[in-house]
Amino acid sequence: MPRMLRMPTWLALGALACAAQAWAAAPAAPTFVPVAHSALVTLEAANTPEGLQLRVRRTQAGAPLSLTQFAVSIDGTSAAATPRGDGSWLVTWPTAGAPRDGKLEAVITHDGIREVLSGAVPAPVGGAPGGAIGGRRQKQLAWWILNIVIVLIAAIAISRRMS
Repeated sequence: MPRMLRMPTWLALGALACAAQAWAAAPAAPTFVPVAHSALVTLEAANTPEGLQLRVRRTQAGAPLSLTQFAVSIDGTSAAATPRGDGSWLVTWPTAGAPRDGKLEAVITHDGIREVLSGAVPAPVGGAPGGAIGGRRQKQLAWWILNIVIVLIAAIAISRRMS
């Protein structure tokens, strides 16, 4: 009987470890902050380890926004912006030691209108990679692992007492 009780415990521990590893490996969603806006569009940015992630949306809710041109410059230097699948744009940092702050300028053409929006590059939020959400997520993961370990220790102690 004791051998049968150990097997589900090890299976539960293995499943928990796999789930925790998969959850921790999932990238945290970037936190977008408004950088610049006009009467028609708002430019939002998130400072990530890969680069600056930009998103353009209508200021007022309405029809979807279709961009025909999107050009970005940081501190007067032109930067390549590549579209992503989620509708945002990624401006990669040219070097690892590149400054992650400065003046951001975006030239946006939409619906036959050309707009120039400028603002400051947002600083990374918090000290954790991926911003404050990433740090909070790691702390929460550690808390859950600690709680599960305590419950498993209690379950093992109770099962040994009962046998």
